[in-house]
Amino acid sequence: MSQFTFKMPDLGEGTVDAEIVAWHAKPGDVVTEDQLIVEVMTDKAAVEVPAPVSGRVVSVTGAPGDKIAVGSPLIVFETSESVAPAPAALAATLQPASQPAPSPPATAAPQKPVPPKAVAASAQTVAAAAPASAAVSPRVGRVMTSPANRRRAREAGIDLSRVVGSGPGGRILRADLESGALRAAVAKADSADTTEIKVIGLRRLIAERMSEAKRTIPHFAYVEEVDVTELESLRTHLNDSQPKGSDSMSYLPLVVMALTRVLESFPQCNVLYDAARGVLIRHRAMHVGIATQTPDGLKVPVVRNAQRLGLWELAAEIRRLAERARSNKATREELAGSTITVTSLGKLGGIASTPIINAPEVAIIGLNKAVERPVVHQGAVAVRRIMNLSSSFDHRFVDGYDAAAMIQALKQRLEHPATIFIPTVKLS
Repeated sequence: MSQFTFKMPDLGEGTVDAEIVAWHAKPGDVVTEDQLIVEVMTDKAAVEVPAPVSGRVVSVTGAPGDKIAVGSPLIVFETSESVAPAPAALAATLQPASQPAPSPPATAAPQKPVPPKAVAASAQTVAAAAPASAAVSPRVGRVMTSPANRRRAREAGIDLSRVVGSGPGGRILRADLESGALRAAVAKADSADTTEIKVIGLRRLIAERMSEAKRTIPHFAYVEEVDVTELESLRTHLNDSQPKGSDSMSYLPLVVMALTRVLESFPQCNVLYDAARGVLIRHRAMHVGIATQTPDGLKVPVVRNAQRLGLWELAAEIRRLAERARSNKATREELAGSTITVTSLGKLGGIASTPIINAPEVAIIGLNKAVERPVVHQGAVAVRRIMNLSSSFDHRFVDGYDAAAMIQALKQRLEHPATIFIPTVKLS
């Protein structure tokens, strides 16, 4: 028998750590080479990590939500025979452990385990005697205890992260487990009406990025009403001209195409801000991020060089990227590199919104719900289809006048849709 330690691999340029999202193997499991063992997430993408060897899992490092540094031990395997040298791609992340995993320390005297039924039966007694301060906050990082105690904890429904260990280095002993079982039973009785949901994976990443964007970027919001009656007529005509069963054209490709025309005159809005260097990077190419709601949370796949695509090409690319994002198949490259973002809630769009800028960009355009309502049109009251554009700009680099002027220019293109197909400046 030999042991090999698989270390957290380098998952991309600039990646220093990765967050554990879900383990698919646990100590004691026998896995085969290339079998999925863990899902992790970096600041750029979610990654499925396969087993580099076949063998039995001895130990794993970290629980869902924990961050593991690149190059740190991730999982230890016990193999039946020596493993051949790892391929070059894994050489830095698959190395034999320097010594066998330590055996769990023996307790002072053998103790009889507490059956789960006995734990539940004594919960009321403990509740009466234990003060409110007995509750233990969950610890962060690896919980140290023996495999037998982990099994007992699972059977009794005990969260080991809430048990205080009295062994060396905070290791959880059997006696700690028994008292922890009683506290767990009490906590379960007291919190039956609440559910704790750990913020991990994509949801944690979204929370961090949104907080950082609102904390560091002075947002300037601008909302404009747009008469999309003619745009709706064009959209309907285009859909009617397609073969039966074809995907229908939405407003989104039309708005993106109009936006690429407008940005030709407002290049200061097609910019990324490098805060570390204090530099604005103005892009000639227009890489438009499309905010997409997925089962895992909000993702922003990128339509690259949108200014070079025709309308139907735009529609197909937006649809392709959205489907890949929702099915969790989008690559790191497809989810990075946008220079400006468009977001739409479709039929749930509401009247107005205040979208948060997708840093390091300096502008984001939001589409609200299009509805028919009476308005004054050419001197008379008429029913027109109206849609609001809700935009946000980084006020450090985009002046309010320029932001308003850009949205007004976009409004003109959408209200006179023939102009969507006329570039302002020929791009190479």
